[in-house]
Amino acid sequence: MEKYKYDENNGLWYGLQGDYYLPCLKLPVEEPVHIGVWGQRHLNYLRDNKRVFLSGLQLSGKLNGYIADIDQQAEDMFFRLVKQMAEREGVSETLKAENQMEWVQRINSIRNRAIEIVNTGIIFV
Repeated sequence: MEKYKYDENNGLWYGLQGDYYLPCLKLPVEEPVHIGVWGQRHLNYLRDNKRVFLSGLQLSGKLNGYIADIDQQAEDMFFRLVKQMAEREGVSETLKAENQMEWVQRINSIRNRAIEIVNTGIIFV
């Protein structure tokens, strides 16, 4: 028996595996990109809740680009929210110089609220 066969009907090569010919398929090569904390959170969410969507991204070779885009969007939104909330609530460098403990409490509160907004708006969708 031949080790490989080409099927002109569908344009696929088949390799002999035991007694059967199986298609020789390869996933598209994706370029590696840096994925931050937001991208990792979204990837874990997809693994736990959206397996079909995740498989589609993997098979099309678009997973890394998609996750990197989500990571960038979430990071931009987080920093924008923290800055806007801090300005609105009067948390500034002068407060930091005058009363550090109050500044830490207020900035932590702002960061926690911004994390919740990003999680519900981008990450866990």
